[in-house]
Amino acid sequence: MLYPPVNAHEPTRVDPDAGPDPPCQDDTVSAPLPPSHAGYFEVPDDEGGTAARGWWDANAAEYLDEHRAFLGDAGFRWGPEGLTEDEAGLLGDVAGARVLEVGAGAAHCSRWLAARGATVVATDVSAGMLGRAAVLDAAAGTRVPAVQADARSLPFADGGFDVVFTSFGAIPFVPDAERVHAEAARVLRPGGRWVFSVTHPLRWAFPDDPTFLGMTANRPYFDRRPYVETDDQGHVAYAEYHRTLGDHVRDVVAAGLRVRDVVEPEWPEWNDQVWGGWGPERGAYLPGTAVFVTTKD
Repeated sequence: MLYPPVNAHEPTRVDPDAGPDPPCQDDTVSAPLPPSHAGYFEVPDDEGGTAARGWWDANAAEYLDEHRAFLGDAGFRWGPEGLTEDEAGLLGDVAGARVLEVGAGAAHCSRWLAARGATVVATDVSAGMLGRAAVLDAAAGTRVPAVQADARSLPFADGGFDVVFTSFGAIPFVPDAERVHAEAARVLRPGGRWVFSVTHPLRWAFPDDPTFLGMTANRPYFDRRPYVETDDQGHVAYAEYHRTLGDHVRDVVAAGLRVRDVVEPEWPEWNDQVWGGWGPERGAYLPGTAVFVTTKD
């Protein structure tokens, strides 16, 4: 469960005073990246696709401490709106099921599933996050097996799981999300489910402002340049990738999966928290999360 922290990893973050397209270099990537820069611009796939590991290693403790109550109270939320798996039932009956979580973070969701009779394995690319998962396991008196692994290359046999899922993990942080879907399909048994939640693609067209000021689109929805932060040396420190609704569907279908449902959680009355660009004011008007439910035929 790695959906957006407040202080960074804000998929549609943009200075509202910067105009419709913040400063960025052109689409060629041969020139050095600007130091200490944040904006929407192309970066080499290998740099952008590996940046998340270092970012989450460095920020795991702060992120989890800041959001402990919201993430831990329900145990399994699909996004900042607060929709829980207990309410939605998108994974089906998990008792006795073999379940794999990719991009698990500190494994809150896996721990919740294990308590309901599932046999769960949690994976994440970040050793920092998995280390925090072990601490939470000890505090809860439970143990969820955890494996450090890139979701694009899972160390599991074909057809070994009944359910594979991620809550805001893996997919936003790589330039080649089609490989995540292909790996999920590979390790699923026939008839199994692959369920994943992401920032709602529509949100990338809007500034990262959770109030009414964030209701005016200021970026083209079809601009697929990632949001990138560079460090003082111009190295990619963080990258997050935008895909349209159609992109997600095409990636799933190409992996041999069938789309069964797309859930767009509404903002509930009880939830008054603001989390980056998510909050009750804009949440009453615009979707912030999309959850795709797919099956392997």
